[in-house]
Amino acid sequence: MTNDVVNKTRRRVLTGATTVVGAIGAVGAAVPFVGSWNPSAKAKAAGAPVQVNISKIEPGAMITVEWRGKPVYIVRRSEQAIANLDKTDELVSDPNSENPQQPAYAQNHTRSIKPEVLVLLGLCTHLGCAPMFRPEVGAQDLGGDKWQGGFFCPCHGSKFDLAGRVYKGVPAPVNLEVPPHKYDNDNLLTIGVDQEA
Repeated sequence: MTNDVVNKTRRRVLTGATTVVGAIGAVGAAVPFVGSWNPSAKAKAAGAPVQVNISKIEPGAMITVEWRGKPVYIVRRSEQAIANLDKTDELVSDPNSENPQQPAYAQNHTRSIKPEVLVLLGLCTHLGCAPMFRPEVGAQDLGGDKWQGGFFCPCHGSKFDLAGRVYKGVPAPVNLEVPPHKYDNDNLLTIGVDQEA
């Protein structure tokens, strides 16, 4: 073998090895760069839907979950609590939920998809305080016989019934907001995704 043949073979091997190493380096640099285009886990969590198992919520009880950094109240109403909503119709400002504080599928008397399950943003529509869940009927500090259970905002005294409808004559201007939500099955509720019609 002559020196020219050895040099050409050596050149080809070195060129091939350099190309392979360069390609690996380019891919190694491109993967994190392209990956940086995706939203961060924090950004995904900020707007991501939240799935909640509601099977263990007893009638008359409430749980709170977080969605987009806001509290969401999930209340399982008893049959009596649903029936008592009729008693507050004349006491609330928007009994038919005509203001757009809920998706169309929750614009009904119970402001819910399933009458027994209420889903609300836990933020007072006055200044954003967190209303307290006060399910007891006839609470003397909230109006006695006129109080059929609901939510009381301790910041400025706004009251809402067990459908999240605002009482007349309180600082809050509108009903509590119903976030988009849907049922995956009888026990799983997803907050942040609209129920399909």
